[in-house]
Amino acid sequence: MAADPAVIEAVEARPGASGWTFSVTLRHDDTGWEDYADGWRVLAPDGTVLGTRVLVHPHVNEQPFTRSLANVDIPRDIREVAIEASTRVEGWSGTSVPFTLPADE
Repeated sequence: MAADPAVIEAVEARPGASGWTFSVTLRHDDTGWEDYADGWRVLAPDGTVLGTRVLVHPHVNEQPFTRSLANVDIPRDIREVAIEASTRVEGWSGTSVPFTLPADE
C-alpha cells in the first residue's frame, strides 16, 4: 500500500550573491527505502523547473525534516514561485504550494 504524498509544511527563502537559498520542511510517512520523500523542486509560474533538491535516503525517524537548496537562479521579474514535493512511490505530486519571494535586499 502506498503512503500519502509528501506534505510541504514550511518554505523559507533568502537571496544571495549566487542566487536564492530555499529551505523546505516536508512531512511524509517514510517507510524505508521502498517509499520515502525523495525530493522537492522550485517552479516558475509557467511550470519551468528552477531548482531541484534530491533527497537520497529515507527519514523514517526524522519527521518533519528540513533540507535546503542554494544557488537557485530566479529571474528578477518573478515574485512568486511554487514548491512541489516527490516520493519514490507517487513521484511528483502534481500539487504545489505557492510561495511569494521576500523583497530582494
